[in-house]
Amino acid sequence: MYKCKTKIINPTGLHARPASDFVSAAKNFSSKIKINDLTNDELPANAKSIIMLLSLGLVQGTDIEILAEGEDEIEAVHTLVELIESGFGEV
Repeated sequence: MYKCKTKIINPTGLHARPASDFVSAAKNFSSKIKINDLTNDELPANAKSIIMLLSLGLVQGTDIEILAEGEDEIEAVHTLVELIESGFGEV
């Protein structure tokens, strides 16, 4: 398992469009990928599910962790962290 922490920087958080982009990117990897809101005690959500991702209600400033397990786990985590840190073109 490989994991990395980052922070949501989008002014409106991870709303529908960036969440959709995130899920699409996550689906390009064979690894199991989860995203964890580090500000609460909920279980990590499946990063390949738009419903699960939106249910986290990730707002600007939320500390998150992306976890992956599988043959392309390192590439998956780094790609998704870079996507989050890019602000999805909104910042």
